[in-house]
Amino acid sequence: MNQPETARRPVLALEDASKSFGAVRALQGVSLELFAGEAHALAGENGAGKSTLIKMLAGVHRPDSGRVMIDGEPVVFHGPSDARDAGIAVIYQEPTLFPDLTVAENIFMGRQPRRSLGRVDHRAVHTATAGLIARLGVDLDPDQPCRGLSIADQQIVEIAKALSFDARVLIMDEPTAALTGAEVARLFGVVRTLREQGAAVLFISHRLEEIFGLCQRVTTLRDGRWIAGEPLEGLTEDDLVRRMVGRDLGELYPKQPADIGGTALSVRRLTREGVFTDVSFEVRSGEIVALAGLVGAGRSEVVQAVFGVDRPDAGEVHVGGRKLPPGSPTAAMDAGIALVPEDRRQQGLVMEMSIERNIGLTGLDKLGRGGLVRKALERGRATDWAVRLQLKYNRLSDPVGVLSGGNQQKVVLAKWLATEPGVLIVDEPTRGIDVGTKAEVHRLLSSLAAEGLAVLMVSSDLPEVLGMADRVLVMHEGRIAAELDRADATEETIMAAATGRAGTERAA
Repeated sequence: MNQPETARRPVLALEDASKSFGAVRALQGVSLELFAGEAHALAGENGAGKSTLIKMLAGVHRPDSGRVMIDGEPVVFHGPSDARDAGIAVIYQEPTLFPDLTVAENIFMGRQPRRSLGRVDHRAVHTATAGLIARLGVDLDPDQPCRGLSIADQQIVEIAKALSFDARVLIMDEPTAALTGAEVARLFGVVRTLREQGAAVLFISHRLEEIFGLCQRVTTLRDGRWIAGEPLEGLTEDDLVRRMVGRDLGELYPKQPADIGGTALSVRRLTREGVFTDVSFEVRSGEIVALAGLVGAGRSEVVQAVFGVDRPDAGEVHVGGRKLPPGSPTAAMDAGIALVPEDRRQQGLVMEMSIERNIGLTGLDKLGRGGLVRKALERGRATDWAVRLQLKYNRLSDPVGVLSGGNQQKVVLAKWLATEPGVLIVDEPTRGIDVGTKAEVHRLLSSLAAEGLAVLMVSSDLPEVLGMADRVLVMHEGRIAAELDRADATEETIMAAATGRAGTERAA
């Protein structure tokens, strides 16, 4: 068990805690200490036990052994309300607010100040909310309905709600996954303000640069076990990755040499009014082309139009020299295009369906006859791809929703690779997955390109773009602002084009 480095007393601690669910040991002898005025990262791959640990601190689960300590005294939480009353608040990736109520009403729901006759004191609610928001240093109207608020603003509301309960410990579970760069910067400013006011923060993120930019200490879990608890100062990203995966990861971007062939996908002057304009590019067999740019530049909208999800107002898409009819995903699939969408849960999978059924959805016509699916064929297809992509699962008949984020992404890839495409479009292929699985996805994409597949990759991760792409197309405000060869692409040249500082001419 890790020992505290100083004589300071932690606000919240977990001591030698274990938790099992049936035969699955989710946590084994894990310890953690959170101190006032400090941001503490919790690192580990998907399945390392992070969610179980969070739920233990939040009162959802009770440890089978070990104990939870507050200010040096053991406590037993009988439910989330006990943890909340003890000053522990959890901010999840997707806030849960009442959309038709105001910011102030959401913060004080069920405990509004009352006047003498029992009526809600709306002025007091407004004043208290304004004080909480001012304490966070943000600009938000207490009387604004929550419907229409950005995810970033909704998270601010959740943080304000936590402060209204006098929370001393703030647990933030992947809070930046759906935020833009500017929103992340604002959220980090709020977290630093809370630290300065004495709060203890537990921060969970797959983005290593965020951990190093915000936190002072890190605890690493692997396979449900405690690996290390240490200061981040003097630690490198490679050090942290090695602790998380238990091995030297080698290259996170294992780019294989590939023979670049002829044009597989040609997009000519594609336009959708108000979204993107005059977009033209080609992707050749064996080539990985990255579509980079800031959020809102039109990247996802372009690939959706190429696949036929959205109908463009002008322009043409050619696959293998054949023009595709606009607005027809069926025609795109028949021509050999596959699209792995950005949001795997909402657009890529049917979460209640089994793993094997999700993998088979793109080939139902080959798995049965007369509208009836042959179970053996479906199971065989799923088993084959589960082995090829090293999928981690219990039973193929389990709902795909029980898998980790990285394994869900593998199921989406399997579903589309089973169609044997000639062109693979992947939109944010490694968003929200751990570093080990990220390397596996990169290795897969690189090997597919080496086998002759044409890959068009949308990514907001600049290291991923630089590590994987043979060419980079940079979009700015709905147009392609630059085209960069691998040798010429740097973070500086990409960001210059993405922000409009590189002009509109392409640099080849």
